[in-house]
Amino acid sequence: MSAEATSPGARSRRRGRTSIDLRRLGRAALLGPASRDRLPDAIGHVADAHRAHHPDADLLVLGKAYVLAEMSHRGQFRKSGEPYITHPLAVTLILAELGAETTTLTASLLHDTVEDTDVTLDQVRAEFGDEVCYLVDGVTKLEKVDYGAAAEPETFRKMLVATGNDVRVMSIKLADRLHNMRTLGVMRPEKQARIAKVTHDVLIPLAERLGVQALKTELEDLVFAILQPEEYERTRAVIADRATTGPSLDTIAEDVRRTLREADISAEVVIRPRHFVSVHRARLKRGEMRGTDFGRLLVLVGEDADCYAVLGELHTCFTPVISEFKDFIAAPKYNLYQSLHTAVAGLDGAVVEVLIRTHQMHRVAEAGVVALGNPYTPVDGAEPADGERADPTRPGWLSRLLAWQESATDPDTFWTTLRADLAQDREISVFPADGGMLGLPAGATCVDAAYAQYGDDAHGCIGARVNGRLATLSTVLADGDTVQLLLAQGPVQAPGDSGGPGPSPEWLDHARTPAARIAIAGWLAANPESLKVPESEPRAPGAVTAGRRGVANVVVDVPEDATVRLAGCCTPVPPDDVTGFLVRGGAVTVHRAECSAVGRMAALGRSPVAVSWGDEAECRVTLYAESFGRPRLLADLTEAIATAGAAIVSANVEPPSEQRVRHTYTLQLPDAAGLAGLMRAMRDVPGVFDVRRAQHEPAS
Repeated sequence: MSAEATSPGARSRRRGRTSIDLRRLGRAALLGPASRDRLPDAIGHVADAHRAHHPDADLLVLGKAYVLAEMSHRGQFRKSGEPYITHPLAVTLILAELGAETTTLTASLLHDTVEDTDVTLDQVRAEFGDEVCYLVDGVTKLEKVDYGAAAEPETFRKMLVATGNDVRVMSIKLADRLHNMRTLGVMRPEKQARIAKVTHDVLIPLAERLGVQALKTELEDLVFAILQPEEYERTRAVIADRATTGPSLDTIAEDVRRTLREADISAEVVIRPRHFVSVHRARLKRGEMRGTDFGRLLVLVGEDADCYAVLGELHTCFTPVISEFKDFIAAPKYNLYQSLHTAVAGLDGAVVEVLIRTHQMHRVAEAGVVALGNPYTPVDGAEPADGERADPTRPGWLSRLLAWQESATDPDTFWTTLRADLAQDREISVFPADGGMLGLPAGATCVDAAYAQYGDDAHGCIGARVNGRLATLSTVLADGDTVQLLLAQGPVQAPGDSGGPGPSPEWLDHARTPAARIAIAGWLAANPESLKVPESEPRAPGAVTAGRRGVANVVVDVPEDATVRLAGCCTPVPPDDVTGFLVRGGAVTVHRAECSAVGRMAALGRSPVAVSWGDEAECRVTLYAESFGRPRLLADLTEAIATAGAAIVSANVEPPSEQRVRHTYTLQLPDAAGLAGLMRAMRDVPGVFDVRRAQHEPAS
């Protein structure tokens, strides 16, 4: 994989690291090993860094891999003039400093051999085993000769699929891209910008998701320098000048150390300078920078409990900024990150951010999945019962990505969707009512949850309950919500056929995850008639009236020829408490006593008329039914009404709105005692979520 000459400014971001002369390493690489029983001099830095994390590591395999890499790359040079072997050496050193285990380092030394030399995967497998071979294959590019313009997106697809089986593939790719970005300076500006843009859109979000902050922050600075050179120079000038207003971080760090010593808490307090992009963001947010804005305090302790002890002391002895407190120990981030975040203010009001974590948490925070070593090592020497290797580093986002990429067969669709998916930089967790957990990007809706839980079966989703309450499919979910997805009974068919309703075009406006959008778009493309909503959905019919009765089953204290009618706003039935009012034309309208119209009549000064129920058992009532739209719903409801022995006097069905339909039925019952059973029967119809009696005037 190509890499170029050293870029200006890279040296300033390598503070605290041993200086390595790539040209010297290149000359040593050409000389080969000094003897057969020790490592080549050229990988001495790698060996030292590796032993610092893994004192008992067997380095012979690294020497063997180096010899193969050096021999196969001999005669190849980078555009900067160094022997090509300096690139795999630098990539391996980056991973060794992060604490990668020996297999990863072996593969990183060989990661370009199959792509750029005559070495084959079969040779790598024969010499180093299946795992190293898989890692090398995972990061090997696809040939432009075979794939043309699709080579880059299909290479990333290949790497992501390989990462799904072994996360170490992406670790090598990230280190490879970091070294290439460090040495990008000799390339044409337009090519630098193109590589930096891909790094910004794809590699940096992947580094964030895998928790490899050490690589992510340096990649951000390198991309920042290329894509926003003016802002980069302005930020560098701000850092060089460093504001002197207020107390310095050194002063506050010493105050924190003294506070923790007095509390008898053993802790290491260090100052963590902000990297360039972080300073840039802080400057845009805060305007004028103070001395404490250029870094954070990092407090490292031995045990989890010590983290909370430190937090208590800081909040007791300093003024805490409550809005800045976050507990990522009790609730770790999706990328394995754990830490306590807080901010405290000194006596003069200067605020400093503080990170509190254990040494192990710090290691994972910096190196992410790389710090976990080999995630596939069997526990106690035993393989998992199901024959599959459990990978604790495979979070929800990666599983989602692997699922939707199978449906995005077109390279352009995959590439565009991948960038959009990775741009969503925050995760939430929601909990299905039947157990388990779904990881979704922030801003996800019930539509996304449906496809995450049920896949293509979510085409039949007709609604949802969020935290026990009915909600539309467009409802945006929050972290920790409980979600119950309601699916139509029967298979989802094309519009006009029997079965579930299928997704509507509006669902695309609500979907945030690629899996949901690809599935919905695929169904709509396969069922174009579903887009013809006015033709395929029946319009609301006018009220259908049959068998109107002229006399209500009530007795009123008025002349016998007066017309009596039951109010449509509340449709009273025996044994409701009722009252009546004279209206125009000498008619008497009978209302339920709790009807809101009674109060309005009294406010107008109208006197009530005494009303009582007669001896007839029959009654008339108006019911409102709320349901999710689906085929045959009206037929099922009318069948339930008929089975309960009620006659439909009139019915009105409103057009669907967000898959919800409102029905209004005026029914004649043979006995008011059967009303409760009728309403239960209507509620039991699939898709109906509420049935109630009329309480007020229906909206026009």
